[in-house]
Amino acid sequence: MRGELDALVREPAAAVRSRARHSLVHGELGRDDVLLVTDGHPVLIDVEGLLYADAEWEHAFPRIRFGSHYGVLRAPGLDEDRLRRYRLATHPSLVSGPLRPAEGGIPRPEGMRAIAEHHTGQTLSLLRSVS
Repeated sequence: MRGELDALVREPAAAVRSRARHSLVHGELGRDDVLLVTDGHPVLIDVEGLLYADAEWEHAFPRIRFGSHYGVLRAPGLDEDRLRRYRLATHPSLVSGPLRPAEGGIPRPEGMRAIAEHHTGQTLSLLRSVS
């Protein structure tokens, strides 16, 4: 079983092509990091986490967070294999956060468990889609 899981995780990584150029990304871009000025253009107001990385890394979380509404945020030219790999890394990272309070005795932990189960299911779905 472990060998099968290992192969499923390595397959998306093998599909990612090498890249010589990276983009300036925020790292954890959220609604509190952007201000719309009077003409409606967005201005980045929180630059603390800026770094050079793959643009797909920046897009993995908003794609998860905004689901069907993500299309308006999508940048042209993203590498789908690379984006899938970053999503495959992001979903499991969103499992442990909700489990801590759910296991720590908060009232009505069902919501936190549901979030963890959702991201576990999304991870498994991504793994199945590459097999």
